[in-house]
Amino acid sequence: MRILTLAIGLLALGFTASAQSPAPAAKGVIYGAGTSADGAIPATELSAKMTGSTYAGKITGKVVEVCQEKGCWMKLEKENGETLMVKFKDYGFFMPKDIQGKEVILDGEAIVKEVSVKQQKHYAKDAGKSSEEIEKIKAPKKEVQFVAKGVLVL
Repeated sequence: MRILTLAIGLLALGFTASAQSPAPAAKGVIYGAGTSADGAIPATELSAKMTGSTYAGKITGKVVEVCQEKGCWMKLEKENGETLMVKFKDYGFFMPKDIQGKEVILDGEAIVKEVSVKQQKHYAKDAGKSSEEIEKIKAPKKEVQFVAKGVLVL
């Protein structure tokens, strides 16, 4: 019985620790596996650097949006007002909600992915969009997404 109680206590402690908010976004803070600026390309050049529908390496850019629910995704500024969706490998880490406006380096892989209407609406809700904006989403879309294994705040 003591072992069961101990196991339940440790499990609860583990859930509590993993549910904590990430460190505030400040220069030099690293999330996930981390990375360095060496060899990073601007997010605005990503499409041109992709081989087929993929790119593996580092990119840099300005965060323009972040999931306000738990920091499970963010978007980087690209060209012409477009954004690049960034997710985190295996949901292994999250971003703080105060990272918007910061410059970052990401290490990971870009892929072309079709995003369903349901998923687009989910992202819009996480971003705090109005119900009117969410209801305007009517069709799936193809987009480049970046799966980061490490993030460095500049």
